[in-house]
Amino acid sequence: MKRVSLVFTLALAAGLSSEAATAQTLKTVQDRGMLSCGVSQGLPGFSSPDDKGNWTGLDVDVCRAIAAAIFNDPTKVKFVPLSAKDRFTALQSGEIDVLSRNTTWTLSRDTSLGANFTGVTYYDGQGFLVKKSLKVNSALELNSASVCVQTGTTTEQNLADYFKSNNMKYEVIAFASADETVKAYESGRCDVFTSDVSQLYAERLKLANPADHAVLPEVISKEPLGPMVRHGDDQWFDLVKWTLFAMVDAEELGVTQKNVDEMAKSDKPELKRVFGADGNLGEQLGVTKDWVSRIVKAVGNYGEAFDRNVGAGSKLQIARGLNQLWNKGGIQYAPPIR
Repeated sequence: MKRVSLVFTLALAAGLSSEAATAQTLKTVQDRGMLSCGVSQGLPGFSSPDDKGNWTGLDVDVCRAIAAAIFNDPTKVKFVPLSAKDRFTALQSGEIDVLSRNTTWTLSRDTSLGANFTGVTYYDGQGFLVKKSLKVNSALELNSASVCVQTGTTTEQNLADYFKSNNMKYEVIAFASADETVKAYESGRCDVFTSDVSQLYAERLKLANPADHAVLPEVISKEPLGPMVRHGDDQWFDLVKWTLFAMVDAEELGVTQKNVDEMAKSDKPELKRVFGADGNLGEQLGVTKDWVSRIVKAVGNYGEAFDRNVGAGSKLQIARGLNQLWNKGGIQYAPPIR
């Protein structure tokens, strides 16, 4: 009995030691004074730098929100541009603290990469971009087409599935980076460019004559895009997850960048919990009571971030669609802060 007890005690100690060893991301970030955030190599609306190296986009705002929650300063972020191929290695190795790079949540990625998805920032789906001169109005008219795709993404498998299920033939022309893929499409090396619909809208802006190209109506897959963190650090997982949830909940509660200070004075029980006047929810995440205020002041609520980067207030002009709140016809939903 003593032997069993000893083995159990040692196993428990080892488990606690392992947990303690891995649950250090928040402290590492705080000690460093900077969040390291993996982003794309330049995707308008999601993560792209300007001429001075200032990054903007929906994925960028998620990282700025995390930095705001931790430091009360959304500028304390180092953005690390990563290719589709290198993004997971950078997270696994510890080069970055969080991957916020238009990445699709799938079962295989959730189980085989040593990482966890923390939520969905954008509900997307794969589509097709074609030159209007081809006079193609449907993806079902793409039999025998040559299709440009980026390697290291979910795109190739979805493409194969769609053409096979519709008894169509096609030729794949694959490239390592998004820029190479777009340039090949524009130069005429392929008939069609396929990727997530949001990316098609973003990449179309880079073309010499964007109006000469059209996104076909078919959406052939589910592509829920969201941030990822490493396995083994539940505190960090919770903080990144609830940062996104806070942005969504703030929109649902009507809290905006402009009114956040006024809303923080409310006597409504739900708002008192959100703003830290009641309870210690912020401390439970490892940050301060005013963590939600910090986030909304820095980047706005989810709707504000969406509109500014990819929606009505942006060049992309993408409709909210599925990314509208659950009570407004969409499926964007966050658990309650309580």
